[in-house]
Amino acid sequence: MKKIIKRIKGWDLAVVYKIALVLLDIIFINLASIAALIVRFTPEEIPVEYAASVQSMAIFNTVATLAIFAVFRLYSSLWKFASIKELIYILEACAWSLIFNMLAYFLMYQPIYRSYFIIYFAALFLCTCISRFAYRFARMIYRGNIHGEHMRHTMIIGAGEACDIVMKELELSQELDAKICCIIDDDSKKRGTYIHGVKVVGDRNKILENAVRYKIDEIIIAIPSAKKKDIQAILEICKQTSAELKILPGVYQLVKGEVSVQKLRNVEIEDLLGREPIKIKTETIGRYVCDKVVLVTGGGGSIGSELCRQIAANGVKRLIIFDIYENNAYDIQQELKQKYPDLDLVVLIGSVRNSRKLNSVFAKYRPDIVYHAAAHKHVPLMEDSPNEAIKNNVFGTYKTALAADMYGAEKFVLISTDKAVNPTNIMGASKRMCEMIIQTFSHHSKTEYVAVRFGNVLGSNGSVIPLFKKQIASGGPVTITHPDIIRYFMTIPEAVSLVLQAGASAKGGEIFVLDMGEPVKILDLAKNLIRLSGYVLGEDIDIKFTGLRPGEKLYEEILMDEEGLQSTENKLIHIGKPIDFDEQQFLKDLEDLYRAAYAEEEGMKEVVHKIVPTYHIRQEDVERDRKIASELMKDFSDTRSKLPSEFLSKRK
Repeated sequence: MKKIIKRIKGWDLAVVYKIALVLLDIIFINLASIAALIVRFTPEEIPVEYAASVQSMAIFNTVATLAIFAVFRLYSSLWKFASIKELIYILEACAWSLIFNMLAYFLMYQPIYRSYFIIYFAALFLCTCISRFAYRFARMIYRGNIHGEHMRHTMIIGAGEACDIVMKELELSQELDAKICCIIDDDSKKRGTYIHGVKVVGDRNKILENAVRYKIDEIIIAIPSAKKKDIQAILEICKQTSAELKILPGVYQLVKGEVSVQKLRNVEIEDLLGREPIKIKTETIGRYVCDKVVLVTGGGGSIGSELCRQIAANGVKRLIIFDIYENNAYDIQQELKQKYPDLDLVVLIGSVRNSRKLNSVFAKYRPDIVYHAAAHKHVPLMEDSPNEAIKNNVFGTYKTALAADMYGAEKFVLISTDKAVNPTNIMGASKRMCEMIIQTFSHHSKTEYVAVRFGNVLGSNGSVIPLFKKQIASGGPVTITHPDIIRYFMTIPEAVSLVLQAGASAKGGEIFVLDMGEPVKILDLAKNLIRLSGYVLGEDIDIKFTGLRPGEKLYEEILMDEEGLQSTENKLIHIGKPIDFDEQQFLKDLEDLYRAAYAEEEGMKEVVHKIVPTYHIRQEDVERDRKIASELMKDFSDTRSKLPSEFLSKRK
């Protein structure tokens, strides 16, 4: 017995299933022939000549019909996904079986009454449908009886093609325990109609009412073609429910046939930004980087890695990734190798602080375009280590820009930040000096230098959204520094699109800025994210205010007062007019700053303030720094680098 069970387990179930269908069809084909006789006559009244004709034709009819069924793919279709198309296949196959049957009876002079063929066709069609669709009916009954009240009560918004696809897949899915209770659509013509037995109960104004009525656990927004503003308006209503929200991707995926339940995603906070995403002409970017050697510093970071992805997709001649963090560099290297096997990819580990390393890279590979994304960007951490911010951000930029000039790069694109405008922290002040460096270089070099300035990037390393998600996942509380703090936000693809567009259209010396719409309150982001995660604020998850961090301000600006705006071809991208300054004095000040940073001198922020007059140091940060410095200096000793031999010589 064990051997038999073992053999059965080793069988190919697909083959077994086909054999079972064939055997079932043999029974049903002959059953249809018998039914055609019984329907017309009682068993006792069946004429002998008709019974003999059916019997003599049984083998031919069975073989011919099985062959026709095979031609119409009735043994190779996945019947758990069967739809109208498969039903048409069955109808056509049965019709051809009828035609062959009629011809055979005629050519072989077999006596039979005319209505036999009509009854035979109807019986064969019915039996074949039963054999193919029985699985779906049984499964529907099973799901209803077994799962019952344990199913997730689901509402779908949008009664279009996407809704149809989602409903079918939810019905067939073995993993998703969903019961679709109602459908919402703003089209008044669809109100009161049914889709797969589920009623369209009304427009968006009926969402809250029906969410309570049907005890909705999950809301699926299936409107791929909807505009951002419409989605936002619907989300604002849905947020008032306790249901988990999911959204279908964009319309292009619907057109490509990629829409499915697997494509459903949880509603992300970027869905609530209230503006359309920035769209860049990719063909312009493609023409610009095509057949060029491109270097990306910090190529393993959030912005840098996305830059590499988009550059690799546009036919670059050679892509060089330069990053100090080997894990990040390795991850993007493996991703690009897999996706673009023919890409000429060079991945190098090194620091932008190291002039010799940088110069050797530039001398060997001669990059045409440089995207400088390497930087320290975490505001509170840089407040505790201002010298490191200066070394990496300011002088890393200076050394990279200098190498670009020395080795004849065509363009140099700096990744800046809105924190460079009237900065209150050392990170922002360091980025402002980076902008001043490239502005200086643009006046004295054949290389075209440009800066790209944007706000907070959603989902980047160290950004607020990943932190909030982690805090929510661990049960809270969600921490916010101040209830009134606001920020401009953009997505990583938007940021990278801006950078690439800047590189393609830069003439030298510009500061590109993005119109990111209205700023968003961090408190509202936190509240929305809690609701979108299916939790109730104050009951499941709390919000805790921790006070402004060192160097942090309530709001960020995009432009300084002295800067004007020039429009570009893209209405959402503008050019800020660079502010004039004494370049000779600036370069002299940089020398003093360099010596002070590497000597680990205290008072670095005051030195930076002299160079960047718009840098405002908060009094509370000054007092905090003094306290930290006084504690540090108690045990501080000069530990400048010494040769290994010197270590032992002093101990003899």
